[in-house]
Amino acid sequence: MEKSEVKACIITGFGINADYELHQAFRMAGAEATLIHITDIIEKPKLLEDFHILAFPGGFSYGDHLGSGKVFATLFKKHLKSALEKFIAAGKLVIGICNGFQVLVKMGILPNLEGGWKQEVSLIHNDSGKFEDRWVLLKTNPASPCVWTQGLDELEFPVRHGEGKFVILSPTIRRRIESDNLMVVRYASASGGEPGYPANPNGSIMDIAGICDPSGRVFGLMPHPEAFLIPENHPRWTCEKILDSDGLLLFENGVEYIKNTIV
Repeated sequence: MEKSEVKACIITGFGINADYELHQAFRMAGAEATLIHITDIIEKPKLLEDFHILAFPGGFSYGDHLGSGKVFATLFKKHLKSALEKFIAAGKLVIGICNGFQVLVKMGILPNLEGGWKQEVSLIHNDSGKFEDRWVLLKTNPASPCVWTQGLDELEFPVRHGEGKFVILSPTIRRRIESDNLMVVRYASASGGEPGYPANPNGSIMDIAGICDPSGRVFGLMPHPEAFLIPENHPRWTCEKILDSDGLLLFENGVEYIKNTIV
C-alpha cells in the first residue's frame, strides 16, 4: 500500500506574518502544507486530527497585546488543550518559530516538564532594549532528543524580534533543562569564544536560542529557519558560494521523521 503524504498545518491569523514562508518551507520539504486560520481551528478542534505537524509561525499575533504571544497562547490553552494533548500523544510534531515560540512557552506546552502546562520559561525584552534584526550563528546540541535537528551541527538563520531573551522560572527547571539536554540550539560566536552581543542578540540565559520538550517532538526557537530555504536567501551566498540551505534541512528532518514513524 502506498504511503500517505505528510500533512502540515500552519496557523495563520491576526498579526501573524511569516505564515506563507513557513507554508513554503514545508512544501519544499515534501509535505502537504495547509494554512488554517486560528479562529477556524478554535471552532473546529477536530481539524487537527487530519495533520501530522502543527506549526506556529512568527509575527505579532494579536498585536502582542498583553505581551508577545500571550493572547494567542491563552486562546489555544483554553479551547484546544485536549486536542493538542491528543495530537502530541499520537507521536506528532509541533514547531513554533519566533512569535510561535513565545506562544508555546506561554501556553505551557514547552518545555512542560511536569506535564501540567504550567509556564516554566519565558521570552522577555532583549537586553539591548531594541528590536534585533540580524543573521546569527547557532550551534546544535547533539545530545538533544529534538527530532528537528538530528544530524545538524552549525546553522545560520536571521532573528527578527524585540522579546527574545530566554529566561527560566527557577534553578530547578534550569537543572532539568540542562540534564535532559532540552536546549536544542544556542547562539554561537564565529570565533568559537563566548558569543556575547550581538552574536547572542538578546541576552538569553546559557545563550539558548531554542528548546524542546522531553519527547523531542515539540520544538521552539527564536531564529527563523523558514527564511533560509534557498542559498540566495543568505546575505553572503555569492562571496561564500553557499550551496546548502540550513532551514530546509531542518524542515526535511521533521517531514522525514513523520514518514518513518506515522505515515
